[in-house]
Amino acid sequence: MVEPMISKRERQSSIRALLGEHQVASQEELKQLLSERGVSITQATLSRDLREMGIVRSAGPQGPRYVLPTMLVDESKPSLDNLLPQLFSHIDGVGELLVLHTLPSGAQPIAEAIDAQGWTEAIGTIAGENTILIVCRSSAARVALSERLIALSQRR
Repeated sequence: MVEPMISKRERQSSIRALLGEHQVASQEELKQLLSERGVSITQATLSRDLREMGIVRSAGPQGPRYVLPTMLVDESKPSLDNLLPQLFSHIDGVGELLVLHTLPSGAQPIAEAIDAQGWTEAIGTIAGENTILIVCRSSAARVALSERLIALSQRR
C-alpha cells in the first residue's frame, strides 16, 4: 500500500510534537516514531528537516537527545533555566575566578546564556568543551554567582 504524501509543514509539525513528548536520542529512533504516526521519511529528508528546524542534539542527564530550539533559546538567547539543569556537572572557584564544569558539549551554550543574563557579578566568560571560566568582579561576587548558578542547576 502506498502511504499518502504529507506536506513538509505537517511532517515538521509531527517532528516537533514527538520531540516535545519523547526524549529522542537518535535520528533512527525519531524515524521509527514518525513511522508509528504514519509518516514515512528518508534519512536524508529527516536530517534536512532537523537542520531547517534548528533542532540540535544536546547532552542531558540521561545521555544525548534532540531538543527543540525553544528549549535552548528565548528570543534568540539561550535559556539558562532550561540549559543548566540538563548540562551542569559541578562548580568551584577561588578569588574572583569561578569554574563551572558541564557535561560534554555543554560549556558553549551555558556560557552564552550566562553572558546574556547581564549579571553584574560576572565580567565575562570563556568556554571550552565542558568547562567555563567566569571572571567575577570580586570574591563576594564569585560566591553570590556560584550560589545562584547552583540553585538554577537544581531546578527541574
